[in-house]
Order: sequence, then C-alpha cells, then structure tokens
Amino acid sequence: MKASIGDRIEVEGRHVGNGARKGEVVGVLGPDGGPPYQVRWSDGHEGLFFPGSDARIEHVKVHVARS
Repeated sequence: MKASIGDRIEVEGRHVGNGARKGEVVGVLGPDGGPPYQVRWSDGHEGLFFPGSDARIEHVKVHVARS
C-alpha cells in the first residue's frame, strides 16, 4: 500500500452498525510512500496509522499552478 500527503483513507467498520472511518494522510513515514501514515481523522483526532486489509486509499491528484 502506498499513499501521499493529501490522500484519503477509509477503513471499514469492524462491527455491525459501525460506519466507515475516514481520514486524510498528513504525513508519510515509511519509505517510498509506505506505512506508517500520520492521519487526521474526520472527528479531528490525529494519529499514527498502520493500515490493515480493511483500509482503502483514495489517491488525490495535486494540481500544480504553472506560472
């Protein structure tokens, strides 16, 4: 799994009735975009995250302004 700063992470709920947990990658600490990731979750909590098989990454394209 590889991610970049700004990508979004979604983790499926582990119990019936629990929704997915969503967050934004704010730091990549592993080599070549690998984990662990520093993630800011939608509830405002920020922490170190080691993704499991229930995690998905949505890659966000960065638009570079040209002068």
